[in-house]
Amino acid sequence: MTSAADLDVLEALAIEEARASFWAFRQRMNPKMKKGWWQRDLAHHLQQFHDDLVAGRRPRLIVQAPPQHGKSETITDFIAWASGKNPDRKTIFASFSERLGERTNGKLQRMFASERYRRTFPELVVGDGPTNGTGGPVLNRQLIEFAKRQGYFRNTTVRGSVTGESLDLGVIDDPVKGREEANSQTVRDRIWDWFTDDFATRFADDAGLLMILTRWHVDDLAGRLIERDKSVKVVSYPAIATEDSEHRREGEPLFPQLKSLDFLLKMKEQMDPVGWEALYQQSPIVAGGNLFRLEDFRKHAHGASLDLRRRVIYADTAQKTGERNDYSVFQVWGMGRDGVLYLLDQVRGKFEAPELERAARALWAREVAKTDARSGPLVAFKIEDAVSGTGLIQRLTRGEGRMPVVPIRRGRSDKYTRALDVLPSISSGMVSLPVNAPWIGDLVAELAAFPNGTHDDQVDPLVDAITDHLVSTGYDYADALSRAL
Repeated sequence: MTSAADLDVLEALAIEEARASFWAFRQRMNPKMKKGWWQRDLAHHLQQFHDDLVAGRRPRLIVQAPPQHGKSETITDFIAWASGKNPDRKTIFASFSERLGERTNGKLQRMFASERYRRTFPELVVGDGPTNGTGGPVLNRQLIEFAKRQGYFRNTTVRGSVTGESLDLGVIDDPVKGREEANSQTVRDRIWDWFTDDFATRFADDAGLLMILTRWHVDDLAGRLIERDKSVKVVSYPAIATEDSEHRREGEPLFPQLKSLDFLLKMKEQMDPVGWEALYQQSPIVAGGNLFRLEDFRKHAHGASLDLRRRVIYADTAQKTGERNDYSVFQVWGMGRDGVLYLLDQVRGKFEAPELERAARALWAREVAKTDARSGPLVAFKIEDAVSGTGLIQRLTRGEGRMPVVPIRRGRSDKYTRALDVLPSISSGMVSLPVNAPWIGDLVAELAAFPNGTHDDQVDPLVDAITDHLVSTGYDYADALSRAL
């Protein structure tokens, strides 16, 4: 049985650890907290940020994380811990709304008053005097002053007044309210002006900046700061991993204890692809602002009965057979009698060599079964003749079940140049995408991000198809468009 003396020793050790370690402090203050690897990882980065702050290195840290994953709670705990370690530290906190600032203020007040916190950091005292500014420490919804010390916590709004204040730690938690504000050039400029002309001028010589947010726009406050200040450290946590990392494999959720993969995938299905990439994946895209203008594509219902002259399957295979970091893509395209080129179906996955062949044969058989008077004949399976594609060509053209495979040789032109060549076809309204296909979101996001996105495997066969049917043939866009309309 543990004695009272033993309990006192254990409590003293827990207090010592919580003072030294932010992660230990979080667990001490939140014993029922749901814990995942990402909270530990973020705590590590915040610990390093604090070490740099104490050392006078003027750290600037931007944390990008999806909504409703606990990032604001983490920052509140960090402010409480950093304030306890140095009650002379002056912190100014800004968010897009007054309510969020006051909510953070209230959480801090409750934490500062708790017995567990006071045992951990007895040097920090609040509410020990008048609250009306007549000599004692102020304690209200906008300001928490620390008794007999120089430090305080002050909350305001982004674009709110900070005149006459000074800070050692500046914290910005979600500077914009939503997409409408983020898409406004005027609002973005005003936020930037507030940051540079008001907020940043309050910084002490060795102050640090901590910004935590959900990304809405490539040109938001975080985007501008990253572009202009190369010393900024960025830590980004996509809701669903886009590649294998130390903590999770590609396709796994960030915090399954709180937001399951099933929940995230349903959100992805419901959301606009550009919005999903920005909010949940921390990969903001300017819709229609990059190479491919998404509004220039025509739209048709997935699985609709279309009057087609012919169908062709185009393939872009992984650079190396068995390479688990690359996707292979098969796209089925149909040339309409109305002069429009339609994307009909797509299969995308990470296939080893035998799987790749099985997927190709299964798609071919499925498309052959669809052949009727309106669908047009399935005339060819076109595959890039390079690396793993060369092996697939050889396997599909020998023995039983041989297919009419046509090798594609793209020449020396780079991806960007080949994409430029197909833009007139798209802008003329001659290319149509299926609006409700289950895979269309990933394709649209890839098109919007090209050429700077993580992947371009879906763009390559799309460019091949357009080049094949509309560019290399000397297609008359004006005549085709007049007939289509």
